[in-house]
Amino acid sequence: MKALLYSPSVPRYLIARVLGRRTPPALIPLRLVEMPTPEPPEGWVRVRVRLAGICGSDLALFFGKSSPILAPFFSFPAVPGHEILGEVSGVRVAVNPLLSCAERGLPPCPRCAVGEDGACLNVAEGRFSPGMLGYCRDLPGGWGEELVASPERIHEVPKGVPDVRAVLAEPLAVVLRGLRAVPEVGRKVLVIGAGTIGLLSLTAIKLLREGTEVHVVARYGSQARLARELGAEAVHGSVWEALRGVGRLYRAPFGLRATRGGFPTVIVAAGSTGAFSQALWTAAEGGTVLLLGGTGPGRFDLSPLWFRDLVVVGSYTYSREDFRRAVKLLPEARGCERLITHTFPLESWRTALEVLRRHRGVKAAFKPG
Repeated sequence: MKALLYSPSVPRYLIARVLGRRTPPALIPLRLVEMPTPEPPEGWVRVRVRLAGICGSDLALFFGKSSPILAPFFSFPAVPGHEILGEVSGVRVAVNPLLSCAERGLPPCPRCAVGEDGACLNVAEGRFSPGMLGYCRDLPGGWGEELVASPERIHEVPKGVPDVRAVLAEPLAVVLRGLRAVPEVGRKVLVIGAGTIGLLSLTAIKLLREGTEVHVVARYGSQARLARELGAEAVHGSVWEALRGVGRLYRAPFGLRATRGGFPTVIVAAGSTGAFSQALWTAAEGGTVLLLGGTGPGRFDLSPLWFRDLVVVGSYTYSREDFRRAVKLLPEARGCERLITHTFPLESWRTALEVLRRHRGVKAAFKPG
């Protein structure tokens, strides 16, 4: 089968670390290969891939923004792609890419035993190499024509849901897990970042937290327009603009800014160190910062944590139940399909990455075959 294979290179990682999104696709160690069709382990099934999203975490890996300290929990070379819409015997399915104790042939660890398999302690143990589908060298992810998965990780997509919405089940599950970790969000919520996670956070809050007023910080015009269409009460160009009316801004030395007041809950969905730092000054005293974006290494001034009596909640993946809920919620998540602005065949991967690095506010997916 045809697939895209990522084979990390230390020199290329260091170049990408310096260049960031200026890294040309030719320098990214990704290539289109012919590889054997994967054989399902006993009890597993073969899935034909219909669509596979290009996630911000994939781009962070390619453009040198991923933290090297996480390296033991992923394995390469690997076929990327963990946002997966597939087909089994003619039935459309969303694939949960996690490989926890059950898939690894191990007794449940303490987290899996309580249903939190997204935080499995054995993600680097057992019969497979470290990682989940898309980051595991033993099992291909969605950037190939086929993959294999456990039946427990496969969920039928409700009829009538378009493919470009169904492929968002995985990031929607990320959002549902994060919101579950913050049961009370308050009357007003600020979402920093209007990419996939940010706009799905807006959608989920509107569907599940009736009466909550959602403010969104969007850097790009297309994101701002979509945030309004998806129901945001207000869209702002910066966090400081968002603070008007809910907090007071104070000038500090060296051009710095500090605040009093803010939003009861701030969701960081931008995946940048700057967004996290700003969130600490945007949450109200005693408020909560929910870190959903994959913020990488950086230098932070953590004084707002103690000075403003804040709680920071980090959330990474999801449980089986979160993923199941995300798939069931797809019929109600109308409009989210507009997040997917481009689809590409695998052969056009360089064009896809070129578009993504040059045009912010764009979300793309591969359509194998």
